[in-house]
Amino acid sequence: MADIARKANAQWMGDLKNGKGNISTESGTVDKAQYSFSTRFENGTGTNPEELLAAAHAGCFTMQLCALLAGDGHDPQDVRTAATCEMVKEGNGFKVSAMKLSVRGKVGSIDQAEFEKHVQQAAETCPLSKVMQGNVKITHEAVLE
Repeated sequence: MADIARKANAQWMGDLKNGKGNISTESGTVDKAQYSFSTRFENGTGTNPEELLAAAHAGCFTMQLCALLAGDGHDPQDVRTAATCEMVKEGNGFKVSAMKLSVRGKVGSIDQAEFEKHVQQAAETCPLSKVMQGNVKITHEAVLE
């Protein structure tokens, strides 16, 4: 049995190219967010699974990093992670191939080398990073401000 379970759902109506759908989360934070072929493979208005994956990874990674920093006595005053989820064509479909994390932080009592060490630890221990390890190339850039 799981210690924690989070739920989301998606609805799709129609074929791939002309259909449309919506995505919602149990918490209601995302409520019937529109997605379609154009939001996923072009630049249409709405969301897409890869954008949501990038947002989830950025959030998870940032929380993990701040927990590690605080656990070692550093003050994570303002830590921000921008995540870019990349896909490549593979066979008849696509594959998430890379997740690029760009981390910027204002952290008390730390230097750049120590910050990078914690970023690396977060990259190895973040639950969503663990899901992707071995399947998606995860890179990170760390800048201490």
